Amino acid sequence: MIDLRSDTVTMPDETMREAAATADVGDDVYGEDPTVNELEARVTGVVGMEAALYVPSGTMGNQIAARVHADRGQEVLADRQSHIVRSELGGLAQLSSLQARPIDADRGVPTPEQVADAVVTADLHRPGTGLLCLENTHNVRGGLAIEPETIAAAADAAHERDVPVHLDGARLFNAATALDVPVTELTASVDSVMCCLSKGLGAPVGSVLAGTEAFVERARRTRKLLGGGMRQAGIVAGPGLCALENVSDLEVDHENARALADGLATIPEFDVQDPETNIVLVDVEDTGLEADAVLEKLRESGVLATAFGPTTVRFCTHRDVSRDDVERAIDAIDAAFGTSAVAN
Repeated sequence: MIDLRSDTVTMPDETMREAAATADVGDDVYGEDPTVNELEARVTGVVGMEAALYVPSGTMGNQIAARVHADRGQEVLADRQSHIVRSELGGLAQLSSLQARPIDADRGVPTPEQVADAVVTADLHRPGTGLLCLENTHNVRGGLAIEPETIAAAADAAHERDVPVHLDGARLFNAATALDVPVTELTASVDSVMCCLSKGLGAPVGSVLAGTEAFVERARRTRKLLGGGMRQAGIVAGPGLCALENVSDLEVDHENARALADGLATIPEFDVQDPETNIVLVDVEDTGLEADAVLEKLRESGVLATAFGPTTVRFCTHRDVSRDDVERAIDAIDAAFGTSAVAN
C-alpha cells in the first residue's frame, strides 16, 4: 500500500529511535528536561523569536496562542478554509470563548483591505477583534507557500489596529523550502508562530510554539491547563531535534509531488491543481463519483489518499514515499481511472 494520506504517517527512522532511547531527560513541567530545553532553544533561533514551548500537537499550539493573545468573547480573524477554523473542533469557542470571524481570502491570506474591514473596535455592544491567524503553508488550499511580503502586508494591517498576529506554521519549513527563503523571513512580521515537527520533518510527536518571553510564560501556564504538561518528554523531543536536520530533504517531497501531479494530470477526468509544496489536490467531479467513492477505488488499487471536500481528493508526499512509489501510484491510479480503465 502506498500511503499518500498525509505527511503525518511517516515512521521514525533509526536515528530518531536512537535519539529517543538515549535522550537525557528530566521533568519538563519543572523545566528540567535538558533535551526539551535544547529543542526549544534550537527552534527559538530558527524562527527568530525570543522563546519557545514544546507542545504535543499543532492544534494545541494554535489553541494556546489564541487563548494567550485574545480575551474571552473577542473575534479571531482567519481564512474560512484555515486549519484553526475548519479542523480544530471549534476549539476557539470551546476552549477560550472566542468567536471565529472567517474571511474568504485569496490564497488563504486576507489583504490589508480585508483585515481593515474585518477588524472590530471594542465598544458597549461588541468585544472587538483579538487576533489575526494566518497559515503557511495553507493546507486546504493545496499546500500553498505564502510569500513573506504577503504575510507582512496582512500582519502590518492588523498591527496598525493593535491586533496581534499568530502564524499557524504547521508546514512552515515546507514554505521556506519552496520559496527558498530563511524561516525568519516568514516569521518576521508575526507575534507568535507554531511549527510542527511531526509532519514533513518526520518526528513521531510534537510541535513548537514560539513568541516573546512574556507570551511563552503565559503559554506554558495555558499548556498546563489544557493537559499538555509532559514529564520526561525528552524521549519524544530527541527525535524532534533529529527532525530539524531533515529540512533539506523537503525539496525531494516537493519534487515527488510535482511528478505525481504531472502523472495524474494525464487522466482526463482528473482536474489537478499545480502543487507548490508536497500537497496535490485533485478535483474528481468529472469521474461521476464523490471523493469517498474515489478513495475506495484508490484503496483497492493500493493507494491511500484523503477526501478534502465532496469531490476533492488530497495526495500528500512525504519522506517515506520514494519516486518509485510515486510512479507505481500513478500507474495504479491510471489503471483504475485512466483511458485504459474506461476502455475496459
